[in-house]
Amino acid sequence: MKTLHHEVKRIMSNDLGKNFNLFKRAVLSLAVLGLICTSCSNNNDTTEPESQLEATLELQRSAEIDQIDSVLGDLVIEAYEEQESGISDRNPQDGTIPACVTITIVAQQGYRQVTLDFGTEGCMVRGHLIRGQIVFDYTRNPEAQQIMINYNLLDFYFDAKNVIASRSILRERSNDNGNPQFTHSLDITVVWPNGAEASREGAKIREWVEGFGTGDFSDNIFEITGNWTAIFINGNSHTYTVLTPLSRPANCAYFVSGTFDVQRTNFGGILDYGDGACDDQATFTFNNGTEIPFTLN
Repeated sequence: MKTLHHEVKRIMSNDLGKNFNLFKRAVLSLAVLGLICTSCSNNNDTTEPESQLEATLELQRSAEIDQIDSVLGDLVIEAYEEQESGISDRNPQDGTIPACVTITIVAQQGYRQVTLDFGTEGCMVRGHLIRGQIVFDYTRNPEAQQIMINYNLLDFYFDAKNVIASRSILRERSNDNGNPQFTHSLDITVVWPNGAEASREGAKIREWVEGFGTGDFSDNIFEITGNWTAIFINGNSHTYTVLTPLSRPANCAYFVSGTFDVQRTNFGGILDYGDGACDDQATFTFNNGTEIPFTLN
């Protein structure tokens, strides 16, 4: 009997030990889960403003790339149109290219190479200091429906930002609306003075909706459609899709109207350029409805 009694106590002790160990593990698991949930909750509370700040900064940098894109496109297109129209006596007040830009042309049978040299000290273009060179070339055929213009940037700086690009523009004499159209490849890398860096790839379609053929570049109006991706040095990427055409007069440094959709891993929203005023203001509305004013410069 004593032996049986001791055996029963041993078995009960083992079972209790096992159950207690299971209980301890369950309590520990709940405690860890609680800590994780608390940490998640705290992270959501504390990082959301930081994420919004980071997103706004990235949008700002992307807007700066938009400005560079616009000016580069204007300069190349204006210089190309001057060559093809036979204009040799340009008035710097009529367009984008100021008198401080030195233009050199290599003309051969069926071929043109044009260099826009802004000098090592720089040249002011629409309030932006540009240094370096844009060199573009194309096969000349006045009767062609499409012409490919290829251009490179050499030691190129835009307001102290180093811009690295080798790109192309497909010029179509007439699109479905009867307007000239330019499809821009967007491969570009921009390095800010503080070491920040961003690159962009994709395509923009620029339709020349007003002012074509007047000989005065300042009265032109372009509408932009397309989609592209911006990639930042921290690994974040944004995708941009134009929802309503972005409108920009050639004599304004900014889009004056139009919207595009922006999507990133942790946020998204709509950037709206306004109702037609030439200013540096826009509005970004996050997907959750939060709206923030946005300065493009």
